[in-house]
Amino acid sequence: MLEGVGATRARAPRRTPRSPPPLPLSSYNNVNVAAATKHGIPVGNTPGVLTETTAELAAALTLAAARRVVEADVFMRAGHYKGWLPTLFVGSLLQHKTVGIVGAGRIGAAYARMMAEGHKMDIVYYDPYPNTKLEAYITAYGDLLEKHGEKRVTIARVETVCEVLKAADVVSLHCNLDAATKHLINAKRLGMMKPDAVLVNAARGPVIDEVALVAHLKANPDFRVGLDVFEDEPAVAPGLAACPNAVIVPHIASASLWTRGGMATLAAANVAGRLRGAGVSTRGDDVAAWVDGPIEGVPAESPSIVNAKDVGLA
Repeated sequence: MLEGVGATRARAPRRTPRSPPPLPLSSYNNVNVAAATKHGIPVGNTPGVLTETTAELAAALTLAAARRVVEADVFMRAGHYKGWLPTLFVGSLLQHKTVGIVGAGRIGAAYARMMAEGHKMDIVYYDPYPNTKLEAYITAYGDLLEKHGEKRVTIARVETVCEVLKAADVVSLHCNLDAATKHLINAKRLGMMKPDAVLVNAARGPVIDEVALVAHLKANPDFRVGLDVFEDEPAVAPGLAACPNAVIVPHIASASLWTRGGMATLAAANVAGRLRGAGVSTRGDDVAAWVDGPIEGVPAESPSIVNAKDVGLA
């Protein structure tokens, strides 16, 4: 896929220096889309390649936190291991527990399926809009389990985030960042969670009040967290790194070879499409033609311009 970036750009026709087209910005959350639109600048993003890889990292953080993997790794590398003990790094079993999802879009739904299928966890979720496809999938999976003599899994949508926090043994955040979700998880809401719960964030750092989180981790040693994102990246809140009940990784949710290559290809294709003066795709998340096919078959159009209509490209 990375080879395809250069090949795609090489096919772009030349433009005169005096009248270059506005080039798309390739990020999204860190871009003032309204300001870019005002100046006629297309804003591109890279959909369709982040779902499973981000969900997998959230699942990895869940397991690492619940089973105290990082603590045990540090202990082992320090040479402290002297033999098996019945109380050594005892963690939480996830099987047949309840996982809470805040934001049941593509990534949240993929994570929910992983936890239900892999660990037979019941699902409780909050989202402004019901995910009927996910509900039907989990219900059908529950039917299958029951048919084979196993305990079925269930799914329920609740009306508030607080209901998720109170009910779940694991809470995974998959919401967007906006004015309503900044510090969504604050000291008060942390206090609603079970004392031995696991909190996972592979969404956006400011969704959690990190100072409040550090205080909660210190006061509740059985509470655990897995974080891929941070409120003031690349910095972390004072004291967070010293909390043994925190698993922290440097924003690597998209760090699989296929996904990072796909992101680069889509970003380059967004630029190449604008340099060509081609159209903008209406395929949404279906980006297979750009990332999985031969370079000769890559469409000329930009795969995803989020403000295409507003800048006259759709």
